[in-house]
Amino acid sequence: MARIPAFAIFLAVMLAAFGGMHFYMWARLVRDTGLPDVWRRILGGALVLAALAVPLGLVVVRRLPFRSTRIFAAALFTWMGVAFLVFTALVAADLARLLWASGQWLFALASGRSAMPIEPARRVFLARTLAGGAALLAGGASAAALEGALGDPRVNEVPVKLERLPRALSGFTIAQISDLHVGPTIGERHVRRVVDLTNGLRADAIVITGDLVDGSVAELRRATEHLARLHAPHGVFFVTGNHEYYSGAAAWLEELRRYGVRPLRNERLVLGDSGPAGASFDLAGVDDWSVARGHDGRWPALERALAGREPDRSLVLLAHQPRGVAEAVRSGVELQLSGHTHGGQVFPWNLVVAAVYPYSKGLYRHREGQVAGHVYVSCGTGYWGPPMRLGAPAEVAKIVLTGG
Repeated sequence: MARIPAFAIFLAVMLAAFGGMHFYMWARLVRDTGLPDVWRRILGGALVLAALAVPLGLVVVRRLPFRSTRIFAAALFTWMGVAFLVFTALVAADLARLLWASGQWLFALASGRSAMPIEPARRVFLARTLAGGAALLAGGASAAALEGALGDPRVNEVPVKLERLPRALSGFTIAQISDLHVGPTIGERHVRRVVDLTNGLRADAIVITGDLVDGSVAELRRATEHLARLHAPHGVFFVTGNHEYYSGAAAWLEELRRYGVRPLRNERLVLGDSGPAGASFDLAGVDDWSVARGHDGRWPALERALAGREPDRSLVLLAHQPRGVAEAVRSGVELQLSGHTHGGQVFPWNLVVAAVYPYSKGLYRHREGQVAGHVYVSCGTGYWGPPMRLGAPAEVAKIVLTGG
């Protein structure tokens, strides 16, 4: 039996999801509001085209050069975000209406009266009021979300105490860039300002924790070459995210080396004074969980990165996905720096992300028996899909280490 390509499956799922979402929007915004026939046909047709445009547009963006599709991609992904927020607002309005109707029914039942049916004119008025309110709410949320994604990332300073860090290294800073997603809608301008912002932190080391790109080296080199300007006294380091493997990981690793960025591929190095009497700690990095995941309680990539290390040395781990935290802490990791979740990126999607990832946004402390460690999950420095962020601002994290 022929194997169905993964992208075809993804496309079918997208078509079904967006088809259902747009049908729901049509039902609440067009059908239930009693619009004149001409407007019903116009808006209904527009929603059908919009539903089809999302999956089909992804095919176009995937097959054509970014430069020729940048404006189309921006419009497509923006509509994805707006449609999600409109759909969410309509669902919230329906839930509010359901609660109100349930309250009316319970009140009538308690008072021994029969619930009065809603007259058709009143039903249309209520539908129009709820639809208008939902549209206004979604419009305001969309504007705020666009501003949150397209503006400058914030600097998030995060103090972390490491028990085994030498006191001489207290105050050592690591600037973390994560999930920049340079690609169809994130280009040279955003990369340039992220580089300038990061260099302005004057961190001792800079790390990039995966999902840097969504495209090939040839398509994105003009934007990513600005990464060569990143500078820190102890170096600039990178670990792969899942999206690197969609974009030609081997070519990107070679390109990053050309920029002076060192990939850490299931390996470890010393930061600080590497001399025999110097103050230092270990920095390790592993390939993305999607290609180096653990099996049967083991994490071979982590085992390889930490092989032969001295257990009394402080250890910081770079791992794109906030997974394997228990294994990392048991192995002596005091701090794991991750990304991948985007902090949910757009409310209320963050509720789904938090249900999937126990560590989804910010700094956490994880205990395994007598040992404990930290994991910091960045909200990301760019965005994926819709150019929107609502409740999860883009960030460059400034991790400030202090000794025990």
